[in-house]
Amino acid sequence: MFFLMRCLHHGDMDAAREVHRPAHRAWVQSGGEGRAVVLIGSALLGADGASMGNFGILQVESLDMARAFAEGDPFNRAGIVATIELTPLPDTFQAHRIGEPMTARR
Repeated sequence: MFFLMRCLHHGDMDAAREVHRPAHRAWVQSGGEGRAVVLIGSALLGADGASMGNFGILQVESLDMARAFAEGDPFNRAGIVATIELTPLPDTFQAHRIGEPMTARR
């Protein structure tokens, strides 16, 4: 199953993001300790160009696994994330068009 994950952050979190970014990147690379394959992800920017969150396209076994990945992210555990949105993608989603996933495929 594939999900679009959007994590919207609380305002004024630039300093906290910098502190937790290395752990966040390690979490993504590990797939949340094997919970997910992260196909692609990046920061989300507001109209003013400031960071307002992050997104990812996840390959997981279930919605519960997607939620466990998102909730376990160091950004979330540090209180940076205000809301997590998980949207299922259709069976026709063409994941093969994404070249190099951020997490090794299982």
